[in-house]
Amino acid sequence: MELIVFTEPQQGASYDDQLRVARAAEDLGFAGFFRSDHYLHMGGVDPAPGPTDSWTTLAGLARETSRIRLGTLVSSATFRYPGPLAIQVAQVDQMSGGRVELGIGAGWYAAEHDAYAVPFPGVRERFDRLAEQLAVILGLWRNPDGERFGFRGTYYQVDDSPGLPKPVQRPHPPVIVGGMGKRRTPELAAAYADEFNAAFVSVDDASRQYARVTEACGQAHRDLATLRFSTALTVFCGKDEAEVRRRADAVGSGSIDPDTALVGTPAHIVDRIGAYVDAGAKRVYLQVLDLHDADHLELIASEVLPQLG
Repeated sequence: MELIVFTEPQQGASYDDQLRVARAAEDLGFAGFFRSDHYLHMGGVDPAPGPTDSWTTLAGLARETSRIRLGTLVSSATFRYPGPLAIQVAQVDQMSGGRVELGIGAGWYAAEHDAYAVPFPGVRERFDRLAEQLAVILGLWRNPDGERFGFRGTYYQVDDSPGLPKPVQRPHPPVIVGGMGKRRTPELAAAYADEFNAAFVSVDDASRQYARVTEACGQAHRDLATLRFSTALTVFCGKDEAEVRRRADAVGSGSIDPDTALVGTPAHIVDRIGAYVDAGAKRVYLQVLDLHDADHLELIASEVLPQLG
C-alpha cells in the first residue's frame, strides 16, 4: 500500500507552498506528491496568488526532490495538445530521474475553460479526444529509437514524428485514468492505463467501478495484474474529535460525508483505508486541503503510515 500526498493548488497555493509540502512528503516517508491540474478556484472568491501550471510546477519539484513520485490527478486533455504534452512529461521525467506519472482525464470544469480561453467541447467529443490523446502520447513514447511514428485520428494527426524526447522510464511513465463512467472510462483504462483511480467515492462504489474495469480488461484480453487500482480521498485526521473539526473548519468543510472521506483519529483512518485495500486499492491519494498545516502531515506520517507500510 502506498500513500500519496495530493493537493489542490488552484484553491490558493504558490509554488513555494507546494515545494514545502512536497519536501515534507518526502522527508516524512510518503510515496509521492501529486497535484490537481486546474486553472480556477472552486467555490467563493478566487484567492491570491492564482493558479499555477501543473507541469511547470512538477518540473521545478523534479529538481528539488529526490525520492518521491510526482504526478497529476489529473491533467485535462482539453488543456494541451498530445504531442507537446508527451514532450513535457518526458522532459520532467528526465529532470526527476524517472519519478513522474501522468494522470489524464477528459476535463469537466467548464468555468475554468471560459476564464482562460480554452475550448470546451461536449462530453462525447472530450472523451473521443482523450482516447486519441492517449493513443498519441503512448505511441510517441513507445516509438522505437530511429523509427517514425504516425497517427490518423478524427481530432489529431501525427506525421513522421521521431517520438522524441524519450522519458527515462521505459517503455513510458505510468499513465493513470480515472472516473466513474460505466463504459468509456473502463474501456480507456483497459486499453491504455497502468493505474485506474476511483476518486472521492464510497468503498462500495469503488468496488463496483473496479469490477467494471476488471470486466473491461477481460474483454480486451488485458492482464489484470498489469493494472493497479487506487482511490483518492479527502483527509481530516486528528488526535481527537475537536482537532478533526478544527482542520475541517479551517478549509470551510462544514459538511463532510464520512463514506467518501477519511475523517477521524489515526486508528479510524487506518481502518477506513483498510476497507479500500480489501476492495482492491493498492494506492491511496490523501487530498490535503490546508497546505499550511504541517502538523497534519506529521500526524498521518507518524500514526497512519507505519501501519500501512
